[in-house]
This record gives sequence, structure tokens and C-alpha cells, in this order.
Amino acid sequence: MLHRLLVLLGCLLALPLAAAPSVVFINPGNADEPYWRDATVAMQLAAGSLGMQLEVLYAERDFLAQISLTRDVAERASEQRPDFMIIAADKRTLPEQLSLIDAAGIRTLSAWNAVQVDERPMVGYPREHFSHWLGSVVPRAEDAGVLTAQALIAEAKQRDWLGDEQVLEVIAISGDRSTDTSIRRNQGMLDVFAAHPQVNLHQLVHGDWQRGKAAEQALHLYRRYPDIRAVWAGSDLMAFGAMDALAEQGLEPGKDILFSAVNASEQGMKKTISGELTALAGGHHMAGAWALVMLYDYHHGEDFAASEGTELVQPMFTLFTPVLAQRFLTLQKADAKPIDFCAFSKACNPARTEYDFTIGAWLELAHD
Repeated sequence: MLHRLLVLLGCLLALPLAAAPSVVFINPGNADEPYWRDATVAMQLAAGSLGMQLEVLYAERDFLAQISLTRDVAERASEQRPDFMIIAADKRTLPEQLSLIDAAGIRTLSAWNAVQVDERPMVGYPREHFSHWLGSVVPRAEDAGVLTAQALIAEAKQRDWLGDEQVLEVIAISGDRSTDTSIRRNQGMLDVFAAHPQVNLHQLVHGDWQRGKAAEQALHLYRRYPDIRAVWAGSDLMAFGAMDALAEQGLEPGKDILFSAVNASEQGMKKTISGELTALAGGHHMAGAWALVMLYDYHHGEDFAASEGTELVQPMFTLFTPVLAQRFLTLQKADAKPIDFCAFSKACNPARTEYDFTIGAWLELAHD
């Protein structure tokens, strides 16, 4: 506790007084969607801790709305425009969003999704074609696929469901076909399964992040492949949908079929503790909060480009064990002590040479 107070005092003494920077975040998800709700809460906590003003606009899973909301902000009167914007670059909206924002002269950071290969000619690199595009911070999405696929294999071996003479029959439910994080998450999973000849991945379908759609798909796949023993899912909601479909077969998740998921939702944590989920990877919901740390530093004269470049790909995922899941839930309670995000800032901590945006670092600070 003393260390945290000293860090905060150092921030207050080291930084000049300035107006609180304002930030608008174009949230691609639904306001009541667990993942994007958690991402927003993390950003609100970070903004409050750092003294920043945050406005969140929801696109409700409509990629066209991401563009129209961006246009609305860009067309505000100059005195009503924010100092910064954060966009998620979801479903290939990055080029048009950057064009609108740059024309309005609003400094911008993209988060969660990296530039895809065919987008690069249109957007170039940060601070080049779009001079107000400061950079990007994205989770190393492959990690989620690798961690969860490895955990499914480890548990299957533990149960003697996979070995020299045993083949593990698997199906996979991905998010969507076009979003960068979905593609890279899938690739991590595919690489792990490909390295194990005894794993037979029957089919990969796209549930578009929806619980209901994943339930329908899973029901068909269970009937098509009755020997399935594991389901890899690219998000928690899609895993829950596949579990809903399993109940219609009179079977139990975690007992008859192994499930993996991605996202640090409360329900996901509880299902990890109960054993319904064999593997849960999370931590990337913090990407927006980390983006705020970077903008805070930039606003106070500590430009991340000088030390870490403009396109940051950070390890943010961890594999939640039941013990770690319980700890995470405890820290999420309303009466839990607030996190001092200044501890992750270079402006607050001149000795810090690189960012640590791992969920492990956040959990350690929260546990102190």
C-alpha cells in the first residue's frame, strides 16, 4: 500500500497541471454484451484513475454504425470534439474511420485489432498517411487460441481421451471471418491442433460471437459428429451456446464434452470454477484501458513511439485456473480497492522503460 501511495504522489509531483484530456471510444459491441461491457468498465476505471474524461458510444455490433458514429464525432463543432479517440478497428472499419477522424484533426489510437495485410496500402503506418493516427495497441491474439487448445489437449490426455491409440474428436466455433483478432485467435488454435496428429478437428464454423447462433450450429454438429469430445470456442458466449445445445442431448459440459472459451466474464469465471469450462483465456478486455494509459503518457509528453514504436502487439492473455478465476472475481467486487493505473504509466514512472500490459501485472497490483 505504501508503495502505491508513493507512486501516486510521484505522479502528482512530476506532472504539470493540465486540463483533463477527453477521449471518445467507439465501442463496436452491445451495451449489455458481457465482453464489451467489461472492456468499458475497465476503461472507465482507468480514466477515473488517470483523471481523464471518457465518452463511450456503442455501435451495437453494426459495422456501419461504427463508421457513422465516427462521422458524428468528427463533425462536431471544434470546441466539442474530444482530444483523442479510440477505435477498435472491428470488421475492417479501420480505413474509413481513420479517414474521417484524420480530416477532423482528432488524435487517435486504434486498439484490439491490427491492420490486415490488404488494408496496409490504404492506411499505411501510424503518423504517415494519417498524421493524427498515433498508433495501435493490440493483444497478441494467437495466445488465446494456443493457451485454450493446449489446455483442452492436456485435460484430454489426463482423462485418457487422447494418446497413441486414442483420437480426440473436436469441433471449433470461431467468431467471424474478417476481424483480425478472430483470424489470429483461430490460427493459434489451428497451429496447436495441427501439431498433434491424434487431434481430429472435424469442422470450424463461425458463430459471429452470438450465443444463439453458436447453439444452433453446435446442435447440428453434435448430430453430424456424435463422437465429439471437445469444443473449442472463440468466445465465452459461443461456448455457452454450445453448452446450451449439449443440454438438449442430455449431456453435461466438462463431464461428457470438454469446452474452452475466451473472455474474462463473470459467468466464464464461474464455469471455470465449477469445471464446466476446461479452459478459459482472458485479459484482452483491458486493451482499451491500456490505450488510455498510452494516451495519458502522450498527453503528458511521454510519446510511446520513441521507445516502443507506433504499433504495439502486447501479451495480454492468461489461462485462468479455478484458483485464479476465484481471485479475479474477488477483485471485481464493488467493494474491492481501486486500481491505480498510474503504476503502469511511463509519465508517472520515468524509470519504466517498457509497458507491461499483462493481466498478470494487473492482478498482482490489485492483490497488493
